[in-house]
Amino acid sequence: MRTTFLRPVLLATLLGLSLTACDAGDATPQAASQPAASGINITAQQNRIRAQKVDEIANLLPEGIRARGTFVVGTTGNGTPPLSFRADDDKTIIGVEPDIAQLVADVLGLKLDLQATSWENLFLSVENGQYAAGFSNITVTEERKDKYDFATYRQDTLAFEARSDKDLSVREPKDVAGLTVGVGSGTNQEQILLRWDEQNKAAGLKPVKFQYYQNTSDYYLALKSGRIDVYVGPNPTAAYHVAVDKQAKIVGTVSGGGQIPADIAAMTKKGNGLADALQKALQHEIANGRYAEVLKRWNLTNEAVAASEVNPKGLPRK
Repeated sequence: MRTTFLRPVLLATLLGLSLTACDAGDATPQAASQPAASGINITAQQNRIRAQKVDEIANLLPEGIRARGTFVVGTTGNGTPPLSFRADDDKTIIGVEPDIAQLVADVLGLKLDLQATSWENLFLSVENGQYAAGFSNITVTEERKDKYDFATYRQDTLAFEARSDKDLSVREPKDVAGLTVGVGSGTNQEQILLRWDEQNKAAGLKPVKFQYYQNTSDYYLALKSGRIDVYVGPNPTAAYHVAVDKQAKIVGTVSGGGQIPADIAAMTKKGNGLADALQKALQHEIANGRYAEVLKRWNLTNEAVAASEVNPKGLPRK
């Protein structure tokens, strides 16, 4: 999954910083509730939740990574709170993705070397071995499994966001019939909506009017002005926007795979021997509760997984 987002420091300054999580979706879209917003730290002094080295898991590392002593992790860091974004010093990369990468690095006994990069370069750099892993809201797909191995750590959830004064609820495909919908081109959410639209038209319902803009801030301006009825994007960033904007609400959620459950995972080069160590490190932190503390810190408890898996079934090939 990929998206762009408004600069968090500007939003925090203008609107006050808080984050609201919505109820997690499953294979069926659901209406989302809005619990009370809570403050969140966007300073460079993060005081991350830390873990201890576990020798039996660290011993699973490929020799090259163990000898180097650093865990080089790629993340976009391009302004997608609360996933991976820059702190108020406009330099330090913070968010739930860096926090989970830090837990894994600690368990493996490695120093975290977090590298901010573009979405496209992230995949290239993991494939060529420049980065040991990618932590950047990466959805597991069957096509990606051709080149990469995965260790899961969050549910992939999408949210439908509308203006606060709109009487909308998105629970199933018919609920978007006739609406003007903003969605990113080439994203998983676009593919889901296109399938829904075809299903609706086959049932004699009105078609969706799709609107595409250059970046997410343009979508939010269109939502605020009424040029679109609903915007569809990743649940974490939608929840953040709802909290800081105060003029929007989440009206439904759905799995990032639509009718198919989808997973967010750490990504590493296929066959390099690292995936098993990543999975066991993640599972260790899930079991001892520190993983849950990290998700709670960013109000993403609703996207927690009960167990980490290596290379689960991914979204089908297009």
